[in-house]
Amino acid sequence: MSPYLSRRLGGMQPYVPGEQPRDRQYVKLNTNESPFPPLPAAVRAAEREARSLNLYSDPECLALREKLAALHGIGVGQVLVTNGSDEALNYIFLAYGDDERPFLFPDITYGLYPVLCRLYGIPYRQIPLREDFTVDTAACRSAHEPLILANPNAPTGIALPRAEIERLLALDPDRIIAVDEAYVDFGGESCIPLAERNPNLVVVQTFSKSRSLAGGRLGMIFGCRERIDELNAVRCSLNPYNVNSMTLAVGAAVLDENERYMENCRQIADLREDTKQKLEALGFVVLPSRSNFLFACRSGLDGGRYYRMLKERGVLVRHFSQERIRNWVRISIGSPEQMQILLRKTEEILKEERI
Repeated sequence: MSPYLSRRLGGMQPYVPGEQPRDRQYVKLNTNESPFPPLPAAVRAAEREARSLNLYSDPECLALREKLAALHGIGVGQVLVTNGSDEALNYIFLAYGDDERPFLFPDITYGLYPVLCRLYGIPYRQIPLREDFTVDTAACRSAHEPLILANPNAPTGIALPRAEIERLLALDPDRIIAVDEAYVDFGGESCIPLAERNPNLVVVQTFSKSRSLAGGRLGMIFGCRERIDELNAVRCSLNPYNVNSMTLAVGAAVLDENERYMENCRQIADLREDTKQKLEALGFVVLPSRSNFLFACRSGLDGGRYYRMLKERGVLVRHFSQERIRNWVRISIGSPEQMQILLRKTEEILKEERI
């Protein structure tokens, strides 16, 4: 251990993002990016704003917050804009977790949650997903810790109905529930409509997946005004100019054409279902997804080996080492051409493995 590093961070295990290899050209289906580039208006907005990079961005992000509030039919004071949804999650764990209030989340979910708990010295408890990989809502109902749920969940893609989350909110108004909706635009039900009447709710979203801005780093938190004020105080204490001016301009331009981006999401969802059927025809078990990815496994085919064999053939998917899911892979939905390549290479692998 470094003599300079805080003892609190001595055993730190950082989050490991999806690999971004540069050794060759890959069909990249491992990081849940959109296959659609941003529309030309968004690119022009970035180019215009680049001329003013000598000036600070708006610390209130007001123009973008006004557009987001109008889109969702809520007040401007119910929206906080962040540098990607990961920054939003940082604020939530900092604001609502401490050594007396451990966080609760499923055992198979977004891997950043336990990393943030360890980073900030927050105890946490994991509720095992059921055998079918759905969230054990009965266990969530009987607990009282602050709860965070990725919905749809990652890496499974399975979504809880909004009504179930509303029941959880009503059962214990004294505990905070955060709903991470990174993938909601691909078929989930957003909990934003519940925020005004449930002061124990905060909702996180991102422009990375559904609005083609993974490289732009733009996220949001929605909640009642009191919760947003609390989280904004955390933001201003850490990074008051947290979103750069180019990203703010691009975000506003994207919302001006929001329906076109939502049509992209519908096309991705259609291709997701088509790919699911074709993988099932090849003998795979594929979980029902409401995200822009599929979670799949094949009897007789080790998940790690499948991942490596695809990579050797120029296709990247995501493999996880956790015991319960080590035979599964997560497959992002790319373009139709990319999904055809995935299926063709998978057929080659099955033939080579004689299964």
